[in-house]
Amino acid sequence: EDLEATKALLDKLAVLKLNGGLGTTMGCTGPKSVIEVRNGFTFLDLIVLQIESLNKKYGSNVPLLLMNSFNTHEDTLKIVEKYANSSIDIHTFNQSQYPRVVADEFLPWPSKGKTDKDGWYPPGHGDIFPSLMNSGKLDLLLSQGKEYVFIANSDNLGAIVDMKILNHLIHKQNEYCMEVTPKTLADVKGGTLISYEGRVQLLEIAQVPDAHVDEFKSIEKFKIFNTNNLWVNLKAIKRLVEADALKMEIIPNPKEVDTVNFFRV
Repeated sequence: EDLEATKALLDKLAVLKLNGGLGTTMGCTGPKSVIEVRNGFTFLDLIVLQIESLNKKYGSNVPLLLMNSFNTHEDTLKIVEKYANSSIDIHTFNQSQYPRVVADEFLPWPSKGKTDKDGWYPPGHGDIFPSLMNSGKLDLLLSQGKEYVFIANSDNLGAIVDMKILNHLIHKQNEYCMEVTPKTLADVKGGTLISYEGRVQLLEIAQVPDAHVDEFKSIEKFKIFNTNNLWVNLKAIKRLVEADALKMEIIPNPKEVDTVNFFRV
């Protein structure tokens, strides 16, 4: 409750929203963050209001970063113009762009003539760390004295800055924190944590063989799921990306477009 101490903590923080997804499953053709949620406000409107309220209450300067994909970038640039008079700093950058791989040939689809957008895809969220660095935003944040970034999905309005977590991370000098929550029947597909080869690892449903999917969905066996709310030390990101030390799990995601089967990861 100490306002000055809270401000000092917040001045070390940036908030990053994953804004690369299209809201196709919700009937939207643009970024899912612009879907109206309540009383005319979109996900993005409410995110901006949340951070504005935080900065106003404590006199802090927490910036908002939006990681877009090639599918959402142009639309997002137009959308954020409405926040030109906002009191918060809003930054946008693009994540990587990978070619779809034709399943039966293991060749990149663009090499076979599919050179439009359908031949490419934005990769999974593990791409955030190199993209943050390659965009120059990581060095920008570090130059501003930021130490931690809070990462969350753009359509998760429950992902708000928790001062207890931030305080714990800074004082304990922890480099990484994942928020998990008890699994209920409302979310049986969310990733869970397992102990594998002596390490704690995230297991996603796409990695589970069909014969074990029901077991994975069990709320008795796997009691928690990953909210994808992540707190990460910025210097740790820079150190690990520069050393090429981040070894992400490859998760093939089979799809079909124009009757062609392909993989994305």
